Amino acid sequence: MTETKNLTEIIIAAWENRDLLSSGKTVEAINQTIALLDKGKIRIAEPDGNSWKLNEWIKKAVLLYFPVSNMEKLESGIFEYHDKIPLKKDYDKLGIRVVPGALARYGSYIAPKVIMMPSFVNIGAYVDENTMIDTWATVGSCAQI
Repeated sequence: MTETKNLTEIIIAAWENRDLLSSGKTVEAINQTIALLDKGKIRIAEPDGNSWKLNEWIKKAVLLYFPVSNMEKLESGIFEYHDKIPLKKDYDKLGIRVVPGALARYGSYIAPKVIMMPSFVNIGAYVDENTMIDTWATVGSCAQI
C-alpha cells in the first residue's frame, strides 16, 4: 500500500533523526499510523505462515507517539487520568462488550465480539474476535491475541 510506504519512510527517518519530530509532516504521519493501528488496518506483528512478521516501523511509530503528544487531563465518569494517550470510545458501535473497570488505550485494536472484563489493553495491542480479556488481565503494548 502506497500510503503505508510513505508513512514507513517518514517514521524511519524520524526514528533516525529526532529533530524531525518538530515537523508537522512527521507528527501527522505518526498520528495516521496510530489511527490505522486503532482501526486494526495495520498490526505491529502479524501471522506469516507458521511464524510471525514484525512490522518494526509501526512499533517505532508507537514509541514516537509519546514525545509528540501532550499530557492531558482525561475524564471517564468519576475517574480522572493524566496521560498522553486517550482512552478508546464508542465500544457499542464497535461491537465490543466492556464491563466497568475495563480500559483500553487509543491505538489498540479490539475486534468485534470481544468481551473485556475489568482489564487494561495498551496501545499497539491487537485483540482478535471472540476473545475474552479476563478479570485484571493486562494486554501489554504490542501484544497480539
